[in-house]
Amino acid sequence: MKRLLLPAVIAALITAEVHAESFTITDIRINGLQRVSAGSVFGALPLNVGDPVDENSLADATRSLFRTGFFQDIRLAREGDVLVIEVVERPSISTIEITGNKAIATDDLLKGLRQSGLAEGEIFQQATLEGVRNELQRQYVAQGRYSASIETRIEQLERNRVALKIEIAEGSVATIEHINIVGNQKFADEELRTLLELRPSNWLSFFRSDNKYSREKLSGDLERLRSYYLDRGFINMDITSTQVSITPDKKHVYITINLDEGRQYRIREVKLAGDLKVPEEEVRRLLLVQPGQIFSRKVLTSTSELITRRLGNEGYTFANVNGIPETHDEDDSVSLTFMVDPGKRVYVNRVNFRGNTKTEDEVLRREMRQLEGGWASTYLIDQSKTRLERLGYFKEVNVETPQVPGVDDQIDVNYTVEEQPSGSVTASVGFAQSAGLILGGSINQSNFLGTGNKVNIGLTRSQYQTRYSFGFVDPYWTEDGVSLGYNMFYRTTDYDDLDVDVSSYSVDSFGAGINLGYPINETARLNYGLSLQQDKIKPGTYTVGEINDFIRREGDNYTNFKASIGWSESTLNRGVFANRGYSQSLSAEVTLPGSDLSFGRLDYSGQVFAPLSGDYALRFHTRLGYAERYGSTSEVPFYENYYAGGFGSVRGFEDNSLGPRSTPAINDPDQDPQPFGGNVLVQGGAELLFPLPFVQDQRSLRTVLFWDAGNVFSTRCSTGQNARNDASCDIDLSNLASSVGVGLTWLTALGPLSFSLGMPVKEPDNADTQVFQFSLGQTF
Repeated sequence: MKRLLLPAVIAALITAEVHAESFTITDIRINGLQRVSAGSVFGALPLNVGDPVDENSLADATRSLFRTGFFQDIRLAREGDVLVIEVVERPSISTIEITGNKAIATDDLLKGLRQSGLAEGEIFQQATLEGVRNELQRQYVAQGRYSASIETRIEQLERNRVALKIEIAEGSVATIEHINIVGNQKFADEELRTLLELRPSNWLSFFRSDNKYSREKLSGDLERLRSYYLDRGFINMDITSTQVSITPDKKHVYITINLDEGRQYRIREVKLAGDLKVPEEEVRRLLLVQPGQIFSRKVLTSTSELITRRLGNEGYTFANVNGIPETHDEDDSVSLTFMVDPGKRVYVNRVNFRGNTKTEDEVLRREMRQLEGGWASTYLIDQSKTRLERLGYFKEVNVETPQVPGVDDQIDVNYTVEEQPSGSVTASVGFAQSAGLILGGSINQSNFLGTGNKVNIGLTRSQYQTRYSFGFVDPYWTEDGVSLGYNMFYRTTDYDDLDVDVSSYSVDSFGAGINLGYPINETARLNYGLSLQQDKIKPGTYTVGEINDFIRREGDNYTNFKASIGWSESTLNRGVFANRGYSQSLSAEVTLPGSDLSFGRLDYSGQVFAPLSGDYALRFHTRLGYAERYGSTSEVPFYENYYAGGFGSVRGFEDNSLGPRSTPAINDPDQDPQPFGGNVLVQGGAELLFPLPFVQDQRSLRTVLFWDAGNVFSTRCSTGQNARNDASCDIDLSNLASSVGVGLTWLTALGPLSFSLGMPVKEPDNADTQVFQFSLGQTF
């Protein structure tokens, strides 16, 4: 009826104005235009000069002009054979002012208004404003703000403009007072309520906001209930209804969930169907479901995924595996049939890399286990991704396998990486009264100039001390992954340039070494090394007794040739900030015949990550070391001792402050005992990795709660003229230092910056504590 009324009214208006006589248009005149151009009107008008017109054509013209949305009133008149069009334009929006909103940001509201056609400078339509007001009301209701109200005001301005004022009273989110679950018999109410994200108000609600009702959260909770029952054999479980009741003041919500559990089903038999492409016994080994088990949709889905991945390893990337259950109500059992459709075997057309602005393509390509031209293997594609992540050069690595256009059996493998700092740079300038100007700096880069080579350079120069060091490792010296590394260093001290001599001792050293690494498999490798080192001890004025004893027995100048062998293994998922997998290394080093000193050392380090839910994980780590002399050497050189305390050891204690202490110098009996280290190292700990609150991008941050324990012991500190007798001279694990605290590492452009707050739990005698510690270039 309404559709017939509008044309009738328009026709009546036109008839009254033009006297319902047909005529031929000799001219068209438009009155009332302000912002709309005449060209826009003529473009929408289906009439031209010279056209004959009657009632129907004029009615069509009026409707066409109304459809532009520019006008709120249109009248047609005739002056002779001139068609006169009188229009009243809709006002334009001058300003939009929104007040009272907190839960939804003003910019988000203005963006939504703009998408609906309400924005400054646009034509204003009352119907659009009403629609927007109703939509805003629905959004607040979806957030559980049932008492929210939206008021709109229109203020008329000069030059046919309006100012829109939207006043929002958001109210408060309705809180959940009670959740009632009806129909459950196999599982208790409390057991089911623990599955829900929504909870009745409790003392933790202030922090977790789990008592704030929202429609989306309720939908998610209902799906969790369904999954819980389906994973426990209740195939026919159904949520029959859900009631959400709101109190008259719109501040509290009562939720009732009605469900029908149905009966629990067990698996009767498991069958395979379709074209398996691999031996059936291999597929059956992947079956997680077995006859007699309680049916579980989660296990069913996991089995389908395992079979799909197994086929993907053979090149059937687009394989489709569906687990089809068939219920038998007579004995509450279900038969499972896995229908396998392998599709065509797919081959790799191209392997592409994106995002590596600094790292050369070759560095990424040599980590690839999936080769171009070979069939696409899901395992090899994922393994290649893991190897890129283990490099430590990239913050994130993603892989996509799009199908090659026009071909149904080829894909491209596209790896997208996001680079991150892969080294550290430090520089220092200082001044000491006794040493003068001190200049220092170091560069440690594991991806030097994007080549994948590891380079470290160090330089320190002062009035009395000079230190130089250089190291280089090519991880792909050969195409097979054999690595080659070499290093050189030089350290010297000249006390003659000092005004006073307060140093206990110094060691002038220079040396060089070479190292070869051989890959055993994807995760393990062997390392062999040879090095030459010459050391000269320079005692100071107040050199401690142990050092004087060693110089008296062994002299003060030594040339040693060392050989080393090591084994390492790593299954970590990332080179930096790993949270899954493990790594361990075992190395042995010994001086060769012809050396001035005879000693060796054995070191082991390991760590393992245990993922928890979400972004949480546990890390357990340990480091063990043992050094011993052989032949004619009286003891392990004191400058080869192990030390403990500080970063990478036991946080909460000063660097190198744990373990045996020296005896005072003969000419200074009041001298405080100094950390002297030992030939046995025992340390380890546990960490809880957790995301830092309120930080969206966690990829450059790591926060941990830690427990560290460790100490250094000596098996030969009770001999000689200056014998010591302290707890660290016996290997007693009850004398381990321990601490707890929190730590943070941030990957910056200059390298990793780490902080820790550690509180000692057990302090050995003479230990020096340090609550706050920081380090540049070292991660947890």
